[in-house]
Amino acid sequence: MINRKEAPPYLNAVDFDIRLKPVDKYVLRNGVEVYAINAGAEEVIQVEWVFWAGNWYEKRNMVAAAANFLLKNGTAHKTAFAINEHFDYYGASFGRSCYSETALLNLQGLTRHLPHLLPVVREILTEASFPEEELALYQKTNAQRLDVNLKKNDFVANRLIDEKLYGFDHPYGRYSRHEDLAAIGREELLGFYDQYYRRGRCMIFVAGRLPHDIFEQLENVFGDLPLHGNATVRTDHTIMPAAERIYRVNNDPQGMQGAIRLARPFPNRHHPDFFGAQVLNNIFGGFFGSRLMTNIREDKGYTYGIYSYLQNHRQSSAWMVSTEAGRDVCEAAIGEVYNEMERLRNEPVGEEELLLVRNYIMGSLLGDLDGPFQVIGRWKNLILNELGESHFYKSIDTIKNISAESLQALANKYLQPDAFYEMVVV
Repeated sequence: MINRKEAPPYLNAVDFDIRLKPVDKYVLRNGVEVYAINAGAEEVIQVEWVFWAGNWYEKRNMVAAAANFLLKNGTAHKTAFAINEHFDYYGASFGRSCYSETALLNLQGLTRHLPHLLPVVREILTEASFPEEELALYQKTNAQRLDVNLKKNDFVANRLIDEKLYGFDHPYGRYSRHEDLAAIGREELLGFYDQYYRRGRCMIFVAGRLPHDIFEQLENVFGDLPLHGNATVRTDHTIMPAAERIYRVNNDPQGMQGAIRLARPFPNRHHPDFFGAQVLNNIFGGFFGSRLMTNIREDKGYTYGIYSYLQNHRQSSAWMVSTEAGRDVCEAAIGEVYNEMERLRNEPVGEEELLLVRNYIMGSLLGDLDGPFQVIGRWKNLILNELGESHFYKSIDTIKNISAESLQALANKYLQPDAFYEMVVV
């Protein structure tokens, strides 16, 4: 019988041997790579089509996002209503997202309904029509949303800090503007769609309780399409950071809070410092028990929350600190951020704190791998960033074994106030 007067034994998360479930790979006859995780207790499935069709490839601002959004808003044979009704009838969801380099389509539904769902996705990928009325509605809706968001200090701060880091002409620094939204034309969308979707580069990621003929189904529906990437031209963009580093912007004279963003350039995840920087970032401001949170929220009471993170860009990246604080204490909050940087540069992290952070990161990783959709997401991140499985295990090894001295060296290398851009929007 269980003795409920005694606490059950527990293990530190760092003691777990976390393994990444292997992924199956299949190549369609047109060269499209398919990655699959067959797992899960329920008869559900997720299929994602990833295209190199992000704003990295657009010639005019906002075209990539508009093309991605309007893909499912009408084809040569179906209206937007008919497409949505079809997915609803089978209890499925079909979404789309556009990022800097890539854009994706996401299908989730019951495994047994896949034969009824895949042909409609094919129709979207081959016969999207971009109706004028849907484009006009998209422009009107997004113009209204932009008007509302521009009144929010945090929205403005996010836009401006990226522009200062990369330059507005770089895909990472570009943001939506009314004039760019109004300039989007149907013919331009059709051209982008034809080059980067119909004849673009594609990968497919599938996970869940997979039918035994999953690869055959994908082969039959998509194997004859020209999704081999021959039309995807390599495009390079030059980073043009701002010369000045300190900015104060007046956006809402009646507002009670200011939005603070501190950011510095940082190498991407291929850099050898990336693993250690992830651990250092969690100590600094990466979770609710971090130093920034303890100091600026718990001790000083300047904010409800403050976090730091490494941006997830493929080419180059940035180390960011983000918070909102009372407008009268914004400068004091920035001073405390720099104080915490100084502590990390001058004092090695204590053993107890380091163990806490190791356990937090490993525990979060365990949660991130809970289920087939999460596992394929981890694989997708590795594959799209051209990283091998070894990257996953090197990261775990660093989390478990990096020393306080190595973390202090990284702090001295990267957490220098003079390297950070300051943006305060009030």
